[in-house]
Amino acid sequence: MGRPIPTDNEILLKPIDIVVSKSDEEGNIEYCNPIFIKLSGYNKKELLFSPHSILRHPDMPRVIFKFLWDELKKGNEVTAFVKNMTKDGSFYWVIAYVRPAFNPDGSLRNYVSTRKLMSEHARDVIEPLYEKLLEIEKSDGVEASEKTLMEMLDGRAFNDVMTEIQNS
Repeated sequence: MGRPIPTDNEILLKPIDIVVSKSDEEGNIEYCNPIFIKLSGYNKKELLFSPHSILRHPDMPRVIFKFLWDELKKGNEVTAFVKNMTKDGSFYWVIAYVRPAFNPDGSLRNYVSTRKLMSEHARDVIEPLYEKLLEIEKSDGVEASEKTLMEMLDGRAFNDVMTEIQNS
């Protein structure tokens, strides 16, 4: 299955939509709710055991996923804005809350992600930021993009800034 070609067709979530998935330590999808399946354009069989990156839009800076995985591997929860690409190349924006889930013995069970509609204000802030980070990545690499992101956060926690942007 080849990667779709991105289009300008945007799919808008409804305020009541909650997109849910669970993935293993490598990011392979173990569960996805019906809204996730419908939104993605893939069928359940295509999604299960596929990497979550099947939905990665080329407009997304790699540093955001680097940060997300670095934090998850430490056992931390992450809130981030994500532009995903559907099977037909359409796109949609979400605010994603991702957390590790643990077994009673403390070992990792999986990662649980819930996503919902991103506020218009958040999109106005995030799109230019992500464009800048992507430009830096293309010219100077992910490390330079990460340095720029950390400077923009100015010592504030990533999750706090993402939540603040969503709620303002």
